[in-house]
Amino acid sequence: MKVPFLDLKKSYLEIESKVEEKILSSVKSGRYIGGEEVEQFENKFSKFCRSNYCVSTGNGLDALFLGLKSLEIGKGDEVIVSSHTFIASWLAIFRTGAKIVPIDSEYDSFNIDVEKIENKITKKTKAIMPVHMYGQPCEMRKIKKIAKQNNLKIIEDAAQAHGASYRGNPVGSIGDLTAWSFYPAKNLGAFGDAGAITTNSKRLYRKIKSLSSYGSLKKYENEIPGFNSRMDPLQASVLSLKIKNLKSENLKRKKIAEIYLNELDNSKFILPVSNDSSEHAWHLFCVRHKKRNKILDYLKSKSIESIIHYPIPPHLQKAFEGLNFKKNSFPVTENISKTVFSLPLNPNLTMDQVHYVVKNLNSSL
Repeated sequence: MKVPFLDLKKSYLEIESKVEEKILSSVKSGRYIGGEEVEQFENKFSKFCRSNYCVSTGNGLDALFLGLKSLEIGKGDEVIVSSHTFIASWLAIFRTGAKIVPIDSEYDSFNIDVEKIENKITKKTKAIMPVHMYGQPCEMRKIKKIAKQNNLKIIEDAAQAHGASYRGNPVGSIGDLTAWSFYPAKNLGAFGDAGAITTNSKRLYRKIKSLSSYGSLKKYENEIPGFNSRMDPLQASVLSLKIKNLKSENLKRKKIAEIYLNELDNSKFILPVSNDSSEHAWHLFCVRHKKRNKILDYLKSKSIESIIHYPIPPHLQKAFEGLNFKKNSFPVTENISKTVFSLPLNPNLTMDQVHYVVKNLNSSL
């Protein structure tokens, strides 16, 4: 039996006729930047997140960067962020000129270790960027308390947390603003690059909207030096269609995750932990074992596709060697990077495929 990690073609075929109708309508409209389709998606997504506003962007990295810029973060400032994350979180901070201040991860949740944040706060600290890794929300109540006590802003990286919630509140309405990616492999994925920022602040909304379009809210009137990062109507039309199925598809992900949690041998493998205070989006199901490579070879021999997220943490990437972080700077993150691997987890998997993964992983050692 073949078990692909992700089958985007199958996902497309399930909504083929509706998608093609939407795309054709968008093409025929003659409006290829901005317009009604983009506004409709922004409204739908802000309602989904229970936030007041949404600004669409060209991709997730731009969403993070523009969010930071809207908070007036730049050279001389410091931003606290998880050491275990996709490199985009760090790149966005780096692009502003601010100093990246990493915090090691919690061993169980993969998320930022909240207990270590306060020791890293200085007079230059301007914001905290919690990253909801693999779809699991961070401990936002504690982070918000720390931010309030120290007059800091919160920009959430929710690139992997579409549909997740924390203490009954959807991710996207908790911090000062939230940055999203709609990369095709996400729970809510476009047919190309796309991103967005949600916020409850009208002031930040107007600032981000201006920054994303050359510093202009009105054509040919540029109030601030801006950038160009806009979602095109084709992606917006696809996302407007796919958001209708996001809750039901997340439930399918949850069902698969529960089978993994209940049937995989937890005496052999370190399984992910879902916090009682949150609703996990289950973007990824990540398992850990020190003999990862041997296990992956075995799964491959059984036609089961598995992926490593992420084999090299940001602080050990060549791109950031100028920041002078050494090995063992963040031991939990480095342990995760050496042992973690992701199992197939997508709404198109059959129960036979899921149980086939369980059977073979349990017998892999």
